[in-house]
Amino acid sequence: QHPYSDLGYYIINKLHHVDDSVGSKTRKAFLYLAAFPFMDAMAWTHAGILLKHKYSFLVGCASISDVIAQVVFVAILLHSHLECREPLLIPILSLYMGALVRCTTLCLGYYRNIHDIIPDHSGPEMGGDATIKKMLSFWWPLALILATQRISRPIVNLFVSRDLGGSSAATEAVAILTATYPVGHMPYGWLTEIRAVYPAFDENNPSNKMVNSSSTVTGTHIKKFTFVCMALSLTLCFVMFWTPNVSEKILIDIIGVDFAFAELCVIPLRIFSFFPVPVTVRAHLTGWLMTLKKTFVLAPSSVLRIIVLITSLIVLPYLGVHGATLGVGSLLAGFVGESTMVAIAACYVYQKQKKKRNDNETATEGEDSAMTDMPPTEEITDIVEMREDNE
Repeated sequence: QHPYSDLGYYIINKLHHVDDSVGSKTRKAFLYLAAFPFMDAMAWTHAGILLKHKYSFLVGCASISDVIAQVVFVAILLHSHLECREPLLIPILSLYMGALVRCTTLCLGYYRNIHDIIPDHSGPEMGGDATIKKMLSFWWPLALILATQRISRPIVNLFVSRDLGGSSAATEAVAILTATYPVGHMPYGWLTEIRAVYPAFDENNPSNKMVNSSSTVTGTHIKKFTFVCMALSLTLCFVMFWTPNVSEKILIDIIGVDFAFAELCVIPLRIFSFFPVPVTVRAHLTGWLMTLKKTFVLAPSSVLRIIVLITSLIVLPYLGVHGATLGVGSLLAGFVGESTMVAIAACYVYQKQKKKRNDNETATEGEDSAMTDMPPTEEITDIVEMREDNE
């Protein structure tokens, strides 16, 4: 008998081929984290409103405060009795304290700077009133994409573990993935936030025109900014992961692994150096589509990502790719597939916008030519007077 659900037992113990001790602790951790999604949702809701009003510095400070609070509470709790009685609670309580600090900072920033200036209603020039239907149609594709992104790593861990038969090599491969992901994520993870630039600064966004009519930020400026960010990220990746001994030193000094384990992480980290390109394309085009409120075209990209990811995890082992290299390579394939579908969706929307713009220009020209073909007012007056004299 186990105190948790059968579904959790099947997913954790059976699918991942872990023993009862590890499975029980994992399910206990999920139980302890049950309240975290509510705090995270509150934080992201207020962060979105703050970003819309260009309070990105406050959002950044809240995220940094989250990390600092976690580090501080880990250091404090390590000196408490929890280290011996329930060590699992140390990272979980620290995560809660960090989320509490972040959520509190964002909520206070919202109520102090924005709450009083947001009108109850907005006219057509501001995009119209928000309704539940409009919000759902805008939100669900983004939520689906985020869900598929979050589920990608568990799927990778599952396939990598089962590919190696749940042996010690499988445990080592999952450990390598766990160690390399945060290091590989460092040089490119921040590129995801480029998606917030277009909605906040694009001149075609009605709300931006109302807030600052003198803004000179155009799509060209945003594209240049995006390209510079991508170039900077690529440079960081190749310096960190392709320069001899640099990645090993990061893993040894920061993560705290031994040299033999660090050497096994080199190839997966080098694969991570190619992530900035698809991530930048996805973030930039997603931001543009968010500005147009055309997020529904993004939904197929999440489906394609999962399909490409699972296909890679199944096919690559037949080509001799196993372990952590299999996991990171499949993640890259999923990213490329997702970005490709986002690019196709953006091209579709762009063509529709272009066709609509051309139709409007044609209609305007037709009205102008009709006005030009009409006789001048003086001629009309003379004709009327001549008819009156004849009568």
